[in-house]
Amino acid sequence: MTWNNICDCCGMSRRDFLKLTGLFSTSLGVTLATSGCQSNPTPTASTPTSSKVSASPVSASGSDQPVKIGYLPITDASPLLIAHARKLYEAEGLTVEQPRLFRSWAQVVEAFLARQVNVIHVLSPIPISLRYGRKFPTKVVAWNHTNGSALTVLPEIETVKNLGGRTIAVPFWYSIHNVVLQQILKKEGLKITRKAQDAAIAEDEVNLVVLPPSDMVSALANKSIGGYIVAEPFNAAAENLKTGKILRFTGDVWQDHACCVVAFHEEDTTQKKEWSQKVVNAIVKAQLWIRDNREETAQILSKEGTGKYTPHPLPALKRTLTYYDKEVYGKQGAIKHPDWQNSRIDFQPYPFPSYTEELVRLLKDTQVEGDIAFLQNLDPKEVAKELVDDSFVKNVLQQVGGLKAFGLKEDFSRLETISI
Repeated sequence: MTWNNICDCCGMSRRDFLKLTGLFSTSLGVTLATSGCQSNPTPTASTPTSSKVSASPVSASGSDQPVKIGYLPITDASPLLIAHARKLYEAEGLTVEQPRLFRSWAQVVEAFLARQVNVIHVLSPIPISLRYGRKFPTKVVAWNHTNGSALTVLPEIETVKNLGGRTIAVPFWYSIHNVVLQQILKKEGLKITRKAQDAAIAEDEVNLVVLPPSDMVSALANKSIGGYIVAEPFNAAAENLKTGKILRFTGDVWQDHACCVVAFHEEDTTQKKEWSQKVVNAIVKAQLWIRDNREETAQILSKEGTGKYTPHPLPALKRTLTYYDKEVYGKQGAIKHPDWQNSRIDFQPYPFPSYTEELVRLLKDTQVEGDIAFLQNLDPKEVAKELVDDSFVKNVLQQVGGLKAFGLKEDFSRLETISI
């Protein structure tokens, strides 16, 4: 497999491919260079071999295209996984493969670019970097969930100011976690750095590093980091282990923010509209079911569950989906806006344009690795129009009772509220 072959099958120039692999990880480039964009790629160590990809004939409408889900084992993936567990894709007339578990966001992106998977939940800033920074035709078709993340720190840390001189882990540079964390740190006058592991950190600096979510709990337990900001259930896990405590919920900083979104290849949204609609139908119906069945959702997703979708014990998932005591968390400063009436994690599909617009504005002021010049030229309103296709969500909402079914106003608008 030559570089030209790889670039041709991914639909990218060699120059853009190299820039893209540099953005996400060195291993991404190596893996694609060795396996290319084969229809039957060799699974990575973290990918179940039971989800082997095979070429399938596709009808003109695309309805015969199998649903190939790529996910991280976090509660953000719940709608995609519950739709699988409850056979909601099949109920829409679709065929679906066993969802493929990945260990890091770089691996999820790698599989998406190589078309090993065609339905992913992904951190909301990633499609922006893919579509505008690397010219990869990505489309956001729905939100996957809201809130569901927190800043977890060592038990002895009492305030954000105490993070000075420490290293904090984020799951990915292009993540809502990195965006919110940097806003929190700036409010306290702390300087953000990205130094080598053995470099000295000044008392007014906070050093940011990227760690896969699965590595964060152990890194905090052995005190190689002072904290991490990430999706659940890794925050709940540290609470249950008593190796960390929640300093702030991200949903209490940016009210009901999206964390992960559902992303498709743009070609699927234009050439396979029937298939795209059916997939979104299943995901939205799964979100509704989760809202009313949180404990059962935890059971299904847990390592004790029949689906074996995640390696997480039931107590961590149950805490994530059901425990958000405003009095307890208010006393420790994790919740400062009890009047927002948030949930620790919630689920609703509509991709509000106001959120995408605000996210673009904040990304322009956020430190990330790689070439970020493209961000400065982005028009937030244009991004909200071009990156997101809300037609599939609007169609299925008519079937399930509209936004009212998710406790939202029916006018498809909202005001973004950020309060640190």
